[in-house]
Amino acid sequence: MALTPEILDITPEVLALADAYQTHGILTPKFYADELHIALATSAKVDLLASWNFRHIVHYDKIRLFTAVNLEQSYKPLAIYSLRKVTSDEVDNR
Repeated sequence: MALTPEILDITPEVLALADAYQTHGILTPKFYADELHIALATSAKVDLLASWNFRHIVHYDKIRLFTAVNLEQSYKPLAIYSLRKVTSDEVDNR
């Protein structure tokens, strides 16, 4: 089964959520793109976000802060994991 990628738009809602992350000081303005990434995934209601970005995204303290702001802004928490946790080297032989 092939998956079709979905292109997400940066809407005023997404920008407002990314700005809320900034207001709470989760990341510095230099890393606003990372906050925008989280806001896009959150507003799109994705099931899981997988990333190699251990400094700004896949970081226990940051995940807690993103979750707190999401709940404050009436969004569900976003599941954030490293790619290592969501991939497997095993071959599916179905």
